[in-house]
Amino acid sequence: MPIYLLSDEHPELFPPPERADKSGVLAVGGDLRPERLLTAYARGIFPWYSEGDPILWHSPDPRFVLEPGKLHVGRSLRKTMARGVYEVRYDTAFERVITECGRVPRPGQNGTWITDEMLRAYLTLHELGFAHSVEAWAEGELKGGLYGVSLGAAFFGESMFALAPDASKVAFATAVERFTAWGFQLIDCQVETEHLARFGAESWPRKRFLAALARALKEPTRQGKWTEAVAAPA
Repeated sequence: MPIYLLSDEHPELFPPPERADKSGVLAVGGDLRPERLLTAYARGIFPWYSEGDPILWHSPDPRFVLEPGKLHVGRSLRKTMARGVYEVRYDTAFERVITECGRVPRPGQNGTWITDEMLRAYLTLHELGFAHSVEAWAEGELKGGLYGVSLGAAFFGESMFALAPDASKVAFATAVERFTAWGFQLIDCQVETEHLARFGAESWPRKRFLAALARALKEPTRQGKWTEAVAAPA
């Protein structure tokens, strides 16, 4: 399959996601202006590339997805949440969360895909009320968290980090339970990881994902800051 070159002048133009190659790469180029990013997410496409590379746009098949109502929380993690080890907050430290996601090393990974360009782009989305952080705090310090993009009844998870045991897991599980209460229909986990599989995420064919996404986008977007302090549910 060909890889398409995006127009610099028309951020709304993307090829159909079904035309991605076997690796999931669909297109190259363009920029990360808000209009292009929001259009991409709404069509099941996301940017992912390394420092020094051109912007690459992906639509993998299969897609790793968690339906909020199917969240599985293990006994040990549930006990940690019940003890209130972490206070979970929303949108109080977005820039710190995305910075830590890019800084904290991961096994088998050199460098980061959260470039300065990506950081600036998602800060802009956050200021516009589309990108959000979920944070785990303890003793007044940020210990872990995640960030992503919200459109309609869908949340597109981008990255998470932990500086203390279970911090990102508590943030994620608490957020998913909140999403369930809000009526969210799906969480896009993008590609499969063992970590997210334990929470109940599953591989969906791209066709199923795009159909579910289209339904989710019919719901209103919970736009704006989600700033609030929420204790981890028992």
